[in-house]
Amino acid sequence: MKNILLSLLLCLFSGVVCEAVEVVYPRAQNVTINSGSTFFVGNSQKDFKINGQKIPRNKKGAFAYVVELNVGENVFTFDDSIQKQIYKITRPAPKTYSGTSSEQIDFSDYKIVMTSSDNIPLRSTPVDAGINRLSHLPSGVMLTVSGEKNGFYKVLLDNNETGWVAKSSVIAVKENPAANLKGYDYIDTDEFFIFVFHLDKKVPFVIEEGSTMSLKLYNVNNYAPYEMQFPYSEAAGSEKLYGYSGEFAGNDFIWKIRKPLKIDQKHPLKGVKIAIDAGHGGAECGAISCFGEKEKDINLSISKYLRKELQKRGADVYMTRTHDTYHGLRERIDNANEKNSVILISIHGNALPDNLDPNKNKGTSIFYYYDMAKPLAESILKTMTKQLGMNNDKIRQASLALVRNTNALSILIEVGYLINPDDSVLLREADFQKAAAVSIADGIENYLLSRK
Repeated sequence: MKNILLSLLLCLFSGVVCEAVEVVYPRAQNVTINSGSTFFVGNSQKDFKINGQKIPRNKKGAFAYVVELNVGENVFTFDDSIQKQIYKITRPAPKTYSGTSSEQIDFSDYKIVMTSSDNIPLRSTPVDAGINRLSHLPSGVMLTVSGEKNGFYKVLLDNNETGWVAKSSVIAVKENPAANLKGYDYIDTDEFFIFVFHLDKKVPFVIEEGSTMSLKLYNVNNYAPYEMQFPYSEAAGSEKLYGYSGEFAGNDFIWKIRKPLKIDQKHPLKGVKIAIDAGHGGAECGAISCFGEKEKDINLSISKYLRKELQKRGADVYMTRTHDTYHGLRERIDNANEKNSVILISIHGNALPDNLDPNKNKGTSIFYYYDMAKPLAESILKTMTKQLGMNNDKIRQASLALVRNTNALSILIEVGYLINPDDSVLLREADFQKAAAVSIADGIENYLLSRK
């Protein structure tokens, strides 16, 4: 102890900065982690050991070190020859489950329920995860249900189609769910093909995208589904799809399909409406880098550089946040749609669950949900990895709130892994952030110029 204090005093009076090991994850020295392994992430300007093992660092001092966890208390001692830090990580004993998994229960009589709030997922399977959303229903849609499983009701759509809705999202009613379809109007504007269907009550619906768009309205005219197919490819001159929406205005259902953009070949971004979402903000800080920077701040910095780059090229840009403030996911999407954005890009930095290795996961990845956004994701990822030299961490289809927006081509970019030592060094640098913004803008331009 005397030697440690003496060393610290010598550093203080000699004007030398004594760099201790900075651990940013785990965020406390006494934590509980329910995993077979975890990792320490941080930085140090000098060599150090964990339980006697020398820990590798990159040239900037960043490190990520994976450790195995036994059930019970695991003690890890950080030793940099001047001082020691003790971390205690408790792994709980695995829980044992009895009984069998939930089985489907079929009702002897059908029940009628009604959605109790907006944006209720109608799913293809009774699972609250994955790529299984058929549509999002507003409040007041009546559904006929024939059974239940895993906390979901089985919804009868027609004789051959079923869906699932969470039991917690509906209330029981005794009304007739069938609606009368009185006809529809077609409205042709400069930006959209619009169909307005006149119903006397709200009904479940499903929209399928493709060269031929398909809309199905269920429980209409004595429970028979009504289907309309719109030859988008033919109407749009074989160009790609830029967005669509289906929503109720009162009891009228409005189906809007965006027309192809008129692209200036020399200035492809001119006049294009783009929303940039800087992920997290306010009390929601996101992941932490090896150097302690908060994801929310890096996201905002890159987003501002991207706004400047897109505006320089003539785009009409909207940002869901411009300061360190919190905004809900639904609010971000709604605001982007109110601006009639054609493209919605959410900027993030990546992290990992405890059981994976930050050293083996690095690079840029992009997430999408709907097929129409996949080519944009591919174009941007190709450009970013080529220009930035980042590892191609692939595009992935995922059920994330920001990419489930159909009004615009919606994607989420994980620029790099904040907890990967090498990516972490890059993400904090202004020059890299600017270069990332340029590469994203180039990727959008390449997509827009590829018309088919």
